[in-house]
Amino acid sequence: MRFALIAKDKPGALEVRKANRDAHVAYLKSTDAVEMAGPFLDADGNMCGSLIILEFDDIADAQAWAANDPYKKADLFESVEIIAWNKVIG
Repeated sequence: MRFALIAKDKPGALEVRKANRDAHVAYLKSTDAVEMAGPFLDADGNMCGSLIILEFDDIADAQAWAANDPYKKADLFESVEIIAWNKVIG
């Protein structure tokens, strides 16, 4: 089952994101669960959140994966939502 992880950064947290980006990207690449991922961008083109499409058997596994993300451990996010998602096109 696919899940969309939608995370929004805390205001003014761009430097936290940059400081932890290499570890975050390495974490994304360390598992087969990530189907696609990328940052949200603000009006100035700066990263301000994340969208990650995950493949897990259930939401508990997706939540456990998200809890170990270096961005989560760095307290980057103001909010994180994980929602079951059905791919129709693409």
